Amino acid sequence: MNQMPGTCPTPSAPRFTSKQGQYLAFIHAYTQVLGRPPAEADLQRHFRVTPPSVHQMVLTLERTGLIRRTPGVARTIEVLVEPRALPPLQPSVDQIVKTSVQRY
Repeated sequence: MNQMPGTCPTPSAPRFTSKQGQYLAFIHAYTQVLGRPPAEADLQRHFRVTPPSVHQMVLTLERTGLIRRTPGVARTIEVLVEPRALPPLQPSVDQIVKTSVQRY
């Protein structure tokens, strides 16, 4: 009862960090578009991180119950979060187009 107003977590509050949300959003989008989950190498290319970083993130997502995998079987990542609870997928740094053309 000594809680400050507005500090109570709501049931619909995301249970993941913003970085985890981006991984989940990417896995979901990739699966929707290509009809199969991404490999860790696909995550590595998109997020421009090292293989150990991707693997640790996958293990963390699995440990926290946000994804499910079948050990020893490739491309079995399944997002366990409702799609509407996922954040919008942000473009990776190399997908942002920079231009020197002025807008009129």
